[in-house]
Amino acid sequence: QVQLVESGGGLVQAGGSLRLSCAASGGTFSSYNMAWFRQAPDKEREFVARISPSGGATWYADSVKARFIISRDNAKNTVFLQMNSLNPEDTAVYSCAAARPGAIFNYWGQGTQVTVSS
Repeated sequence: QVQLVESGGGLVQAGGSLRLSCAASGGTFSSYNMAWFRQAPDKEREFVARISPSGGATWYADSVKARFIISRDNAKNTVFLQMNSLNPEDTAVYSCAAARPGAIFNYWGQGTQVTVSS
């Protein structure tokens, strides 16, 4: 069983940056695909970014490509999301998720709120 705890959310002005962290415990972190998702008020949860177990491959939603960077530190069991050039449309609860290779993302953190003011 993997436990995930996010941190780093907050209030930021448009054009600013935030770095989210997700600390994992209870599993072999380096064997999991990790991802960030977000859910804005009255909207469905959407995919943001994903990183392979080794960190050698990453994928992004078109809406965040070139602005957000996902990375991981397997020695510290942590995945990061560097968010740059934030705009109000990025306001959401951001959650990290873990999945064994070939499986769906079925381990979730509680989420951290990101609010971008205009």
